[in-house]
Amino acid sequence: MYRDNTLIPSEAVRLLALGILASKPRSYAELAREVRHFTGRIVGPSLDLVGAPLEVLKVEGLVQNDGGAPDLPEDDPEAENQLLTVTEQGRAELLRLLSANVRPQISDLNKLIVALKMRFLHLMEPADQRVQAELLHDICERELARLTDLRQHHDVEAGHLHDWLDLEIAQSRARLDWTAKLRDSLA
Repeated sequence: MYRDNTLIPSEAVRLLALGILASKPRSYAELAREVRHFTGRIVGPSLDLVGAPLEVLKVEGLVQNDGGAPDLPEDDPEAENQLLTVTEQGRAELLRLLSANVRPQISDLNKLIVALKMRFLHLMEPADQRVQAELLHDICERELARLTDLRQHHDVEAGHLHDWLDLEIAQSRARLDWTAKLRDSLA
């Protein structure tokens, strides 16, 4: 994690993989495909977000073969089809990663992390879900305040910045309203 308790890219992939496996066992091939699909649709193709983070899940004891079946050798054609499940240690790691802070939504990585929180929020205890919803609402409030201040500061300038900022402000207001509804539904 970064110093501000936000996720680095490999942790985002770890969160996604553990969340996927928490819903149902999947083979390594299925897991890799779903991780690539989800991350690719949120942030576009990225070598930083596939590969190595998935391979270490088993080594770190976060996932295991379904039913504790023995590992097949890597050169066995069936090794890729063995179903993986999340271990208790993996569930604890999933909840830790879900509890991470989020930076304001100014990067594709942050959008991915918010999408992951939305996808797997239901796996947390209700009180922890509310904490995360409040965190997201606070971030949206700060983002809206930042953009509104910038808009006011550059209001009299020529160009198209103010039009673009109006669009960003409208989107931020919509996110703020949406997170308020989410937060209130969890209260």
